[in-house]
Amino acid sequence: MAAPRLTLVDFETRAIHDGQEPDPTTGSVTVPIYQTSTFVQEGVGQHKGYDYARVANPTRTALQDCLASLEGAEHGVAFSSGLGAVTTIMHLVHPSEHVVCVNDVYGGVYRMFSQVYEPKGYGFTYLSAESIGEGLGEHIDERTRLVWLETPTNPLLNIVDIRAAAEAAHAVGALVVVDNTFATPYLQRPLELGADVVVHSTTKYLGGHSDVVGGFAATNDPTVAERLRFLQKSLGAVPGPFDSWLVLRGLKTLAVRMRQHCENAHRVAAFLDEHPAVERVLYPGLPSHPGYELASRQMRDYGGMISILAESEEEAVALVARTKLWSLAESLGGVESLIEHPARMTHASTADAPFAAPSNLVRLSVGIESADDLIADLEAALVRSAAGAPA
Repeated sequence: MAAPRLTLVDFETRAIHDGQEPDPTTGSVTVPIYQTSTFVQEGVGQHKGYDYARVANPTRTALQDCLASLEGAEHGVAFSSGLGAVTTIMHLVHPSEHVVCVNDVYGGVYRMFSQVYEPKGYGFTYLSAESIGEGLGEHIDERTRLVWLETPTNPLLNIVDIRAAAEAAHAVGALVVVDNTFATPYLQRPLELGADVVVHSTTKYLGGHSDVVGGFAATNDPTVAERLRFLQKSLGAVPGPFDSWLVLRGLKTLAVRMRQHCENAHRVAAFLDEHPAVERVLYPGLPSHPGYELASRQMRDYGGMISILAESEEEAVALVARTKLWSLAESLGGVESLIEHPARMTHASTADAPFAAPSNLVRLSVGIESADDLIADLEAALVRSAAGAPA
């Protein structure tokens, strides 16, 4: 008689084992990369659960099962990119319906909403994080299909009250989607706070090594899950087996990495908060942040993302060019520290929006290097910037 299977409870254990049984053929402890486009069938319609790799692939199945477990979800669906996940979720909405979105949203999502879907007749309302938490009910009705949230938001690090938004949205039958990319399931689980769908760019913290592009959606709603799986197959924005494997590998160390990202971010934010060349630090882990108390309630820790306001746009552009250890690059969530100027880089598509990224904003993705070295590099760059030294 086989021994009873252990029930895995702790996050760190599930990240390494859920969906990742040893390979039954070889005993491989690591999920294989099933690099195949098709699967031999025993007879017409008789197969071992897989017939064509766009529909399903064992490596992708392992990723979906593991990441769904980490989000506390019954269902998980992986995609070829974060925007691939967003596009697929938007197929839950009809052109005559209405979407409410937090106004401090990732530039790529705003570009999609405003330049792809709005011209097709979809209605959008953009609200501040505060307005969503305190007065969402005033802006939604029976026509509202989705409420799209980020928390913390990108790039201003605002915090949205997920539970309050979910209560208001559900009162009119709308679904709440939370982009959990910045927080990851290690720091925040939106489904437990009332959200209906959680979405990720797995390119970021989940992959964690800046070597893969991917997306993911999770839900506990069986009807939504069935539709998302159909859309995944029908629209075709699926990750390849190697990309799935890379994200799955990243999940194994997610908890360890996130603890270090957070520890370093706390130290970097405290340093920047005291520096005279910095106008303001936007980090929800600082007690001065307007969302500090809310973040403390709905997050385990405050994440590895920090934004700052420099004295001017010129100072911001000069600063990101002067750092040595902090690499000037788009994206975030890798083990290495990155710095960028959102108004001209990741959020350039919001330039004409009423909520465009401030021109003097600098966004930092705090890596897991030595915090002392990261601070020393910033200190040198800020001193040169304040002194007006050439770049």
